[in-house]
Amino acid sequence: MAQAREFDIIVYGATGFTGRLVAEYLAQHYAGRKDAPKWAMAGRSLEKLAEVRDLIGAPADTPLVVADASDPASLDMMAHRTRVVLTTVGPYQLYGGALVEACAKAGTAYADLCGEPGWMREMIDAHQDQAKASGARITFSCGFDSIPFDLGVLFLQAEAVKRHGKPAPRVKGRVRKMQGGASGGTIASLTETLKAVAKNPSLALLLKSSFALTPGFEGPHQPTGLIPEYDHATGTWTAPFVMAPINTKNVHRTNYLLGHPWGETLVYDEMVMTTIGDAGKAMAEAMAKANPFGESKLKPGEGPSKEERENGYYDILFIGEYPDGTTIRASVQGDRDPGYGSTSKMLAETGMALLGNEGVGGIWTPGALLGQALIDRLTEHAGLTFQIED
Repeated sequence: MAQAREFDIIVYGATGFTGRLVAEYLAQHYAGRKDAPKWAMAGRSLEKLAEVRDLIGAPADTPLVVADASDPASLDMMAHRTRVVLTTVGPYQLYGGALVEACAKAGTAYADLCGEPGWMREMIDAHQDQAKASGARITFSCGFDSIPFDLGVLFLQAEAVKRHGKPAPRVKGRVRKMQGGASGGTIASLTETLKAVAKNPSLALLLKSSFALTPGFEGPHQPTGLIPEYDHATGTWTAPFVMAPINTKNVHRTNYLLGHPWGETLVYDEMVMTTIGDAGKAMAEAMAKANPFGESKLKPGEGPSKEERENGYYDILFIGEYPDGTTIRASVQGDRDPGYGSTSKMLAETGMALLGNEGVGGIWTPGALLGQALIDRLTEHAGLTFQIED
């Protein structure tokens, strides 16, 4: 659909904190490589784009594109110039709709960092048919929410079928370790979602459902993940995980888009592992009561230092369980902080995977559209590790 376009990838929002990291990754990781994409940086200000281009050490001839969320014509023009748009311009419910529409019309692939399920469902309802007709592959949630979880379950279930001839009907996602906090953009997105619920209380029912992103399908009751509990599978106490409300929806959407290869009765939840005994229980209870974003003063466009990003990491355990007591375990690890360092690499590599993907147009999850090809890219380039543990 977009073979003769000027660029392979445009990074939209390149003057923001995370967008700059995506651009920096492309500039540095693919410099001089045969598979280097033809890419450009986009944002509202040509002057700021030029400044960031110099700061990140990108070549002086890296193209700059002026585009503004408040100017749909500029977004249409941008979408027609490139095969893939990577956007970090959020909250998406405030600034993202016009770009999704532009890409859906133009047949342009799109990837973002969205963790806003109400807006995602709105976009699915509004643009799925148009994207399918044009060949546009729209992929939401291509950062820490929700790639490690979406692909982690995909990876686990592939091994489960290989070993046992059928997928695990119950899967647990358990965050074992994590260093690094949420981004300023994530905090702003949550704030806007809460405002949207206040204006439209019916949205709360959508957000509560694990099947909010599977139009026309409602699976079985799922664990709420809101109450600390002792998990016999891990031998530890577990606490609520702040990203679970978006990740669980994306996992069920992947299953739905693939035609339910993991069964229509899949039960999936996510929790944070603490430790054993009374100490673990007390820790889990404290985590359940705490503000998940603490006293963060981060605003969109702000983030941690390079040292803090490089010292960050995460380790997620997935446990597949069968009714007869059989289990299978897999894990996903990342070598940078989840909110910035790893997220920026995941978004960039999703863009690279989209360049090599000839999938059908529509609104997808990374797992359903890109699957093992994206796992391979993330393992080779982005510091992620996928492994079976038993």
